[in-house]
Amino acid sequence: MVYCPECETNLDLEEDEVDEGEVVSCPECGSDFEVITVNPVELKPVEEEDEEDEEDEAEDGDYA
Repeated sequence: MVYCPECETNLDLEEDEVDEGEVVSCPECGSDFEVITVNPVELKPVEEEDEEDEEDEAEDGDYA
């Protein structure tokens, strides 16, 4: 069984039902997690990028 790292709800995921890189959501708290490994299933929180961060990256580009 795989449990949500945030609220510990059973996510009801099986190793053969998910792929590495897939994003799953907790139905209880709504948090999103990326599948890091499938045997055993390991999850890491998906970090949301702020629009401000994306604008900063575009402004920092090389304008030759």
